[in-house]
Amino acid sequence: MPDSLPQVSPDVAKGIGRDLSIYAIASVIVDVPTVRKHKLSQTSVTAQSYVIVTVRLGNGVTGVGEAATLGGPRWSEESVEAIKANIDAYLAPALLGLRADRFEAAGMAMDAAAKRNTAAKGAIESALFDAVGKTLGVPASALLGGALRDSVPVLWTLASGDPAQEIEEAERKLEARLHRTFKVKVGALAPKDDMARMGRLAAALGDRATLIVDANQAWDETVSARCLPQLAEMGVALVEQPVPAWNIPAMARLRARPGTPPLLADECVFDSHDMLAVAAAGAADAVSLKIVKHGGLLGVRKVAAVAEAGGVALYGGCLLESSVGAAAHLQVFATLRELAWGCEHFGPQILTTDLVTEPLRFADFHLYLPAGAGLGITLDEAALRRFART
Repeated sequence: MPDSLPQVSPDVAKGIGRDLSIYAIASVIVDVPTVRKHKLSQTSVTAQSYVIVTVRLGNGVTGVGEAATLGGPRWSEESVEAIKANIDAYLAPALLGLRADRFEAAGMAMDAAAKRNTAAKGAIESALFDAVGKTLGVPASALLGGALRDSVPVLWTLASGDPAQEIEEAERKLEARLHRTFKVKVGALAPKDDMARMGRLAAALGDRATLIVDANQAWDETVSARCLPQLAEMGVALVEQPVPAWNIPAMARLRARPGTPPLLADECVFDSHDMLAVAAAGAADAVSLKIVKHGGLLGVRKVAAVAEAGGVALYGGCLLESSVGAAAHLQVFATLRELAWGCEHFGPQILTTDLVTEPLRFADFHLYLPAGAGLGITLDEAALRRFART
């Protein structure tokens, strides 16, 4: 992390002392290679990019947060370059001098400074929870009502597009007792080719694994109506965002068709208002919860509350976060009463090098909540310097 952090004015700093006021905020872009190509319908990546945010309090404690994107502004409008620019120019100045433990007030200040920018805001809020938790000596989950579980079932994503490679990869994960649920990215190939690929995966893995499919908005309603029953016949348990995010009516119509497997809403739900619209339309059976979409840990809880009220199950989504971002998600996932579909925070395992000194624990098909105050992780400064953009 750069030594020269943006500072508050001397007049503000004079009144901070050793308290919980936000004294400095800094951000840096890092690019970490992945162990294999990760291929989605709209892009593919061989290195995952993050913005690492540090928030220093007046008491000297520093908190860490992370914003992730996939291949630039393709999954959403945010890129790591834009995230850093907006943090440095707009969000950080709006927060300097405020109390770090007033999370809602911080969120309001960020919303007044910039529209959307949910990944940027989520990274800062994660760092605030980390810093306040460290100050008080409690995990971030305690600041959200307390943890109900110390581990979450975790899936692995198959995204090379090569069924032979994917079967081999899945077999290794099963043998190591790391993952027994696999999400398969489709949409980069023609639908008939993806269906043939899925047929091979289903036949090879059989009842030893659960399969989920993610189209990342690649299909239209007609293609979805043809493919979804085929996936159901293969035993696919859940299909994520088959149609574009704007087409909630199509999701509802598809869900009502006989033979459609349960549908998972992702890109169509960024905030609680979106969640209300999806639930009211009867457009999804589950929703993918992500800090990068919902603007922080509090946003995750707000969307989850609306989903639960609407009878929509919860799924812990990810955007290939490192252990920094995964730990933040685990802190809030641990506080949810129900997380029926587990989570997909396999991101730390797909990186050639993680960004923390003690990576998260994967064992017995679960991902474990890290022990310790705040997010429960310690940033690896050497790794940060190695992968930071200059």
